[in-house]
Amino acid sequence: MGTPEFAVPSLDNLRKNGYNIVGVVTAPDKLGGRGRLQVMESDVKKYAVTNRLKILQPEKLRNVEFIEELKSLNADLQIVVAFRMLPEIVWNMPHLGTLNLHGSLLPKYRGAAPINWAIMNGEKETGVTTFFLKQEIDTGDCFLQEKIPILEDDTAGDLHDKMMIIGADVVLKSVQLIEKQLVTATPQNNLESTLAPKIFQETCKINFDKTVEEVYNFIRGLSPFPTAWTVLNGETLKIYGAKKENMQHHLAVGKFVTNNKNILKISCKNGFIHCLSVQLEGKKRLDISDFLNGYKSEI
Repeated sequence: MGTPEFAVPSLDNLRKNGYNIVGVVTAPDKLGGRGRLQVMESDVKKYAVTNRLKILQPEKLRNVEFIEELKSLNADLQIVVAFRMLPEIVWNMPHLGTLNLHGSLLPKYRGAAPINWAIMNGEKETGVTTFFLKQEIDTGDCFLQEKIPILEDDTAGDLHDKMMIIGADVVLKSVQLIEKQLVTATPQNNLESTLAPKIFQETCKINFDKTVEEVYNFIRGLSPFPTAWTVLNGETLKIYGAKKENMQHHLAVGKFVTNNKNILKISCKNGFIHCLSVQLEGKKRLDISDFLNGYKSEI
């Protein structure tokens, strides 16, 4: 069960290692593209179609027809990677349970955006966890974990891509251990839990009244999606890439400074954030030199 690109390597790993994939559950097709006239299929569905796997695309996970079809597959184990929250009638169906891959070292960063929040909070490492689903979200007993360092310049996109590959290996190892009946799942310590809630557009506005390190982490933790933003001359300016400069200054925080050629920096408490890649609302993404070359208003 999965929808985005993140889930595809796990599915591919299982199929290539000889596991019988009796069905793939993914999101329904939707309209998108220019004029919202193009049928958009999930990455998981595209993979399933290419490899002739049975596909289920329920609108609602409690739908009677879907539940009956899922039961008819008679799966020993269900595996969830980047999918929606499952009702108990679904996750409790297979006799071996439902295994979930999560992008954090549980119980830290339970929730929808663990990769983003780990970087935004300045963590130096994170990881992936497989665990068995139960009623409360991301609280099931942990099975396997693998740590991943967060590098100084890692963005959420960079970390996503690393986790996607490492997570696929952890899923495979987990299934192999389950197959050998070597299951030793460990309950999570709820006292050590932290949350990684869903991120909304308003969450992404940059507060420059913080240290350079905090603002830098915020920007890279939201890049390339959903993207940190600020306001330049009344227009939304998304910042995809940045670097930090620690130095004392006497400017008010949030002040834009530029040479109108290749430098656009914004003041923080103890230095400046240099914009490297930006996108003005209604325009395309540009590196900072091209942006300043075409920007006609005074900064």
